[in-house]
Formats: sequence, C-alpha cells, structure tokens
Amino acid sequence: MMRDFLGKIVTAIAAVLAAMLLIFLLMSVVPGDPASTLLGPQASPEFVRQYIQQMGLDQPVHVRLIRFFENLLTGNLGTDVVSGRPVWDIIVEAVPNTMLLAVSSMALACIIGIPLGVFGVMTKSPTIDAVITSLSIVFVSMPSFIVGIALLVIFSSWLNWLPVLGASADASLLDKFRAMILPTTALAIGWIGIIGRLVRSSMLEALSQNYVRTARAYGLRKSLVFYKYALRNAIIPTITVVGMGFARLIGGAVLVEVLFARQGLGTVIYDALISRNFSVLQGSIFVVVVLFVFINFITEYVFRIADPRFSKDAA
Repeated sequence: MMRDFLGKIVTAIAAVLAAMLLIFLLMSVVPGDPASTLLGPQASPEFVRQYIQQMGLDQPVHVRLIRFFENLLTGNLGTDVVSGRPVWDIIVEAVPNTMLLAVSSMALACIIGIPLGVFGVMTKSPTIDAVITSLSIVFVSMPSFIVGIALLVIFSSWLNWLPVLGASADASLLDKFRAMILPTTALAIGWIGIIGRLVRSSMLEALSQNYVRTARAYGLRKSLVFYKYALRNAIIPTITVVGMGFARLIGGAVLVEVLFARQGLGTVIYDALISRNFSVLQGSIFVVVVLFVFINFITEYVFRIADPRFSKDAA
C-alpha cells in the first residue's frame, strides 16, 4: 500500500514537471517578440533588454525551468512586470472564483445528470428512454463556450433576464448569484450528458448482476433493490468521472470566464497570454496543473475507498 502511494506521488510530480516543461517550450516558440508586445513599440532598446534579462528570456528553456522551480521552493512564483505585484497574490485572488465556478458547475451536473440516468433506466417507455439518451448525446457534443454564447444571446440579449457580465466584488449576494447562473450552466451542460449516460449504463450493468437477481429472488421490494443495491454500486464509477471532470472543469473555465468576464484563473491566463506576460502565465498554469493532478490523485483514492473490491484486494 505504501509503495503504491509513493509511486503515485512520484507519478504526480513527474506529470507536473512534464507539463511545465511543455509550457516553457511552447512559450519559447510563441510568435512575436514578447518584450515589444508587452512594453509597446515606443519602448527603448535598453528597456527591452532589461525586461528580457529580468524575465530570463535570454536563457535556454531548461535554465528558465530550473530557475522557476528554485524560486518555487522559496514560495516565489515571480513578479508581474506590469503591476509589480507578486504573481502569487494575483493567483490567490483568482483561484476562489474559479473553484466556485467549477464546484457549482459539477454540483449542477450531478443534481441533473444522476436523476436523468436513473430515470432513463426506470422508465418503461422506449420513447422517453430514447429522448433522454439523445439529449445526453447532444449535451456531450456541445462545447461549453458555444453553450455560453447561446445562453448569453437568449437570456441576456433577447429576454434580458440575466446579466451579461460577471458581478463586481462589491455587488450584492443576489447579483453575484444571478451572474453565476449562465457560466455555471454553460460549464455543466456537457457533464450533465456524460454523467447521465454513465449512470444509465452502470445501472443497466448492475441490474444484470447476480447479487441483484438474488435480492429479487428473496422477495425484497423493487425500490429497495433498485436504490440500495443497484444504484449504490452503479454510482461508484461516477465518483471517478466527477473527480476527473472537476479537474477538467478548472481548465475548461478559461474560455467561460473570459466569455462572461469573470475574474478567475481563466481571465488571468488569457490576459497574460495576450500581453505575453510570461511571469503571470507560467505561474497561473502551474497552479492549474497542480490542481488538476492533485484532484485526480485524491479522486483515485476516494474511488478505492468507495469500491469494496479494492478493500478486499488490500486485505
């Protein structure tokens, strides 16, 4: 067990290192001069050289990567050359907004997706089952930013029910809630389809197992067999999907936050990419990668606890 745990830790660290190496390589081949883009065409050559040296852009990729992790060991993610603020402070302000959007989106997907999958199994009507299956496929196929644009056009532009942009920091709680509805729905739509289809297929598989047939043979109530035995085991694969989906939602929030002008990690990364502000960009992406790896790591062990088969193997 301990060897497996240490192996997972090593794998997680290797994944972070590989992801950051890829990011640094991509930043080195981004077209255009980052110094001129950030400082503007009127910047003097001396100021441009000073900026390049400050950012380490005159160093090879491996040297910049090593320097980044050396600074990271001291808790330093760099300094924003535009505002002069520590990158860590900028990220700390943005992370709660992104996490709130990801949590609310996944919660909405579970609240709708799980009952949708269960109802698809319970219904005796082939027509209703086909409609639910078709809706799930449509939801899965729709990119979140396309859904976001459609929601903005319908509910903000045509009906004028909900705000177009994210609420400010000093807005009321009701305004913040209203500003969360559209981005949360845009991110959740695809995962409603994924969770609904997964629960439906897992339920059908569970209902065909011997332990369910045995429970029915003992004369247990249909609802008891359905919910306590079938659904309880069918929900286990959903735990993994929810965990991985939550990690992916953090990355998928980039376009949605930009689309709805929400102040989160997505907006920070987008602004830094457009302005070639590499110090903020690499620090923000590092935090996203760490969150992604950490959540997947935790999800796997939650799955092991929830699935009794792993407990038996460990014993």
